[in-house]
Amino acid sequence: MAQSLISDKSKNFALRIIAMYKFLTEQKREFILSKQVLRSGTSIGANVREALAAQTDADFLAKIYVSFKEANETAYWLELLHESDYLDKKTYISIYSNCQEIIKMLASITKTQKMKIEQSK
Repeated sequence: MAQSLISDKSKNFALRIIAMYKFLTEQKREFILSKQVLRSGTSIGANVREALAAQTDADFLAKIYVSFKEANETAYWLELLHESDYLDKKTYISIYSNCQEIIKMLASITKTQKMKIEQSK
């Protein structure tokens, strides 16, 4: 259940990031930070998808942890976009809160998976 939920949430988040990228490049003419957030923000879901196809618990953990790191990087780029006035407060709060929700979910999945691996030793 949680794996399906994180897969859906990370994909929907990636779609939001893509829409934001289009806005930033077409309307704001911002190309550097927007490219960074596009890469990291879409990578979250791609790594979740890879994790779901993992052959071992350790492989699953490694891919989920990469997703967690990409989500944290995305939060950083979102902060910079907001603090440099490319994103207004309302847009920033909305997408940043989505990102934080995904970070919390990935942290929880990572913790649970680590315990599962430790218990199986």
